[in-house]
Amino acid sequence: MLKTISVNGPNPYVVHIGHGLTDAIADRIKAVGAAQVAVVFQPPLAAAARHLASEAQARNIRVTLLEIPDAEFAKNLEVLGGLWDRLGEEGFSRRDLVVGLGGGAATDLAGFLAATWMRGIKVIQAPTTLLAMVDAAVGGKTGINTDAGKNLVGAFHEPDSVFMDLDRLLTLPEEEIVAGSAEIIKTGLIHDPVIVERYVENPAACLDPLQYLPELIERSVTVKAAVVGADLKESGLREILNYGHTFGHAVELREHYTWRHGRAVAVGMMFVANLSYNRGFIDEELLNLHRDILLSVGLPVTYEAGHFPELYEAMTHDKKNRDGHIRFVALTGIAQTTRLEGPSMEELEAAYAAISV
Repeated sequence: MLKTISVNGPNPYVVHIGHGLTDAIADRIKAVGAAQVAVVFQPPLAAAARHLASEAQARNIRVTLLEIPDAEFAKNLEVLGGLWDRLGEEGFSRRDLVVGLGGGAATDLAGFLAATWMRGIKVIQAPTTLLAMVDAAVGGKTGINTDAGKNLVGAFHEPDSVFMDLDRLLTLPEEEIVAGSAEIIKTGLIHDPVIVERYVENPAACLDPLQYLPELIERSVTVKAAVVGADLKESGLREILNYGHTFGHAVELREHYTWRHGRAVAVGMMFVANLSYNRGFIDEELLNLHRDILLSVGLPVTYEAGHFPELYEAMTHDKKNRDGHIRFVALTGIAQTTRLEGPSMEELEAAYAAISV
């Protein structure tokens, strides 16, 4: 059964959630009126990219397949420059289209490619990992990484549409499901208590594509759609989606992007939960709930000791900072958010010590 979630805002679009959506994607490419399409994909998706290309070609659409490196190693200026060159060689115009097929790195890169080619062409996002479905593919954030940090170079560029094929989840390694779960848990903590209830009730079912996981994806995407529809460019409300990301992005940078994003966000949520607990924002019960839920699905809640100066330096470059002060999205209760601004060095070190091993 195909479910749809509308994302409102300056350029409304629809998220489609269902099974076997390749034909639907090809139909949408045809409906957009593109003469040609570039499919940006990662190596494990080569067969899926060829299948989509075949369906598009059957609809008289010219296809260029653009394979990129896997994971975050694709999100850099060198790879992006190569993609720009290919679009130029193939004569892509403003009426043509990009499809992002793959994990979050592929959808981020494809979106930025579309945002920058001829000052903006359409992009269809077809996320294939749990993380990409509930995080990267919805919301219009696109970008690449630099030595200074993650996603510091990018653009807001809303997709034409998003297609989430739940069949892709059946072939994902368990660690991908586990890592992607961090973003679902995040949306539960900041906005949807039912998500939290599901993880407390049956963590194993929450990891199963045939049990709770489809419902959790729909709930998580609904949360994100509501938030980004009200605040596309992160001027206020949308910041809540960054819960756990300030410290999490610092971990990713320190680990040279070898950590999965969801694992880093899980540790980041534990960091800010301890920071909030020490400030008196949350009680011990909610602090422990963070740890218990994350551990129940196999996510980390600690990080290696002895690296605070490096992590602190990375956090000072976070996009949410204002006037030189580090700002965190924090909770005062489940589905109750606030901002924790300008914590002292002592507070930050205490929160780091609480999660250090």
